[in-house]
Amino acid sequence: MERSINGEGDLDFLKRIFQKLMLNFTWWVNRKDASGNNIFEGGFLGLDNISVFDRTQMQLNGGLLEQADGTSWMGMFALNMMEMALEIARFDRSFEDVATKFYEHFVYIAESLNSLELWNEEDGFFYDVLNLPDGRKIPLRVRSIVGLTALFATSVLNMEHLKALKDFHKRARWFRNYRRKRNLYMPEERMGDQGLMLLSLVQHDRLTRLLRYVLDEAEFLSPGGIRSISQYHRDHPFCLTLDGRTYCVDYEPGPSTSQLFGGNSNWRGPVWMPINYLLIEALLNDHLFYGDSLQVECPTGSGRLLNLKQIACELSKRLMSLFRRQENQGRKMFGPYAPFYELPENQHLLQFYEYFHGDTGQGLGASHQTGWTALIALLIQRFGWDEL
Repeated sequence: MERSINGEGDLDFLKRIFQKLMLNFTWWVNRKDASGNNIFEGGFLGLDNISVFDRTQMQLNGGLLEQADGTSWMGMFALNMMEMALEIARFDRSFEDVATKFYEHFVYIAESLNSLELWNEEDGFFYDVLNLPDGRKIPLRVRSIVGLTALFATSVLNMEHLKALKDFHKRARWFRNYRRKRNLYMPEERMGDQGLMLLSLVQHDRLTRLLRYVLDEAEFLSPGGIRSISQYHRDHPFCLTLDGRTYCVDYEPGPSTSQLFGGNSNWRGPVWMPINYLLIEALLNDHLFYGDSLQVECPTGSGRLLNLKQIACELSKRLMSLFRRQENQGRKMFGPYAPFYELPENQHLLQFYEYFHGDTGQGLGASHQTGWTALIALLIQRFGWDEL
């Protein structure tokens, strides 16, 4: 971003923030991987009530909750750190070693996410898994953004740039060959015709299976973006009984009906801007590699095939529709209060709501969440908008 604006990147800032992030990454590796198998826990992870129970209760029934989103997030963290180290290494070759370290971390995490029980082949979805002391492993089969977080971890690298980093290129090639000769898992790593290499937590076939859910209007796809939990659970709640107590989660598109975390936030159906933004960025990244060679139905079942960039644009338009003035209806995000905001003196008063109703698009929660809902400005900048 700094280079695109001023013509020169801020290398000193990148080095300083890299060191701080490395401390944070190391803390996660040392403290949130109880089994030492690159499957991470971490608790609620900011998603409050998204699970069937409070995920901060890590010793529920004496068990251990292995988290699909915590593991995916660490995979993305490792990939981002590798990219940062490679950028710094263009000017300081001593960073090639640490770039190799994070590449290897990414591979190990990808192996655990895809090879252990977090992926449910029957459903074609990633789930949290509750490991109980008696050896039972219970997948928490809730279709939520917990299982979509793996889509965020994707990177497209220029092979010519990598070859210029001779030490990293040599070490990464040795590591890949070592694992392949021993039939060990390797993540999605494809070479393209344009000298590009794709790194992704999610394999091609699993990507398309997950996107079927994401782009299904009966599941995640709403008129105003991607829901935090699939609409499927409106009529099919997921329930789990442990020690005589039953825990349930269903689709709640508006304010929370649960008192988890005070009940003032809801991740069981509404649309959240930061999650949508991360998904859109990942789709754009994947499109750099796949181009028109990968097209999926959007919406699912419509017969309309779009490439991943077109899908990212479609999702962005749906998010923008929350803010766009509708003819004779006002802005969707204001819901029943739209007439007030249609008064001449109020027409340009915009609110950056915490989250949005999963069915109607009405803004809910805090109305000043510029820390993430203002990401809509970057989508407008990228995809354009005729009139706000």
